[in-house]
Amino acid sequence: MKIQISESDLLAMEQRKRAHLINSVGGFKSVCLIGTIDTNSQTNLAIITSIVHIGASPPLISFIMRPDSVERHTLSNILETGAYTLNHLNENIYKQAHQTSARYPKEISEFDATGLTTEYKNGCKAPFVKESNVQLEVEFKQRIDLTINNTILIIGEIKNLYFPENCLQEDGYLDIEKAGTISCTGLDSYHTSNRIDRLPYAKV
Repeated sequence: MKIQISESDLLAMEQRKRAHLINSVGGFKSVCLIGTIDTNSQTNLAIITSIVHIGASPPLISFIMRPDSVERHTLSNILETGAYTLNHLNENIYKQAHQTSARYPKEISEFDATGLTTEYKNGCKAPFVKESNVQLEVEFKQRIDLTINNTILIIGEIKNLYFPENCLQEDGYLDIEKAGTISCTGLDSYHTSNRIDRLPYAKV
């Protein structure tokens, strides 16, 4: 038997409980760490679960930022430098990654606070997470302010990809399960995956 929760039920619900429900009802999500740096070389690391593929040509990827009514170090760093990294989570670092959601002051780097390691390569200004198996270098392209709830859509172009050599298949498919990438639901639940199948391109 299924239960029903109406919109009026949602609006009457305690705020944190409603946030947990709405964040989890959308299903399994990608979860990454966003690495940034400001013009004074202060690094920042933040967990994000709203990543959306925009297109492959050019290779665009996006994520949602919460309203900037308070100081958002990740957002300000991206707008300052135009550079950021996306780093997949794995079973070895998900607890440290989750801790980056704490509200550290700007002068404290989440890299230092959580024991994760900065990694710089190929001229990318922003730091990668060394412990991550799949890493993306991204260049900021567009900011779209969503007036419906004052969140912000950030769109970037992928400049470089890094992943274990045994994960790329002949047709270009990246086997992130083989790389140890994990997913999440809600605000605090992390999951490994088991592929059921990979199907051929659908045609009529």
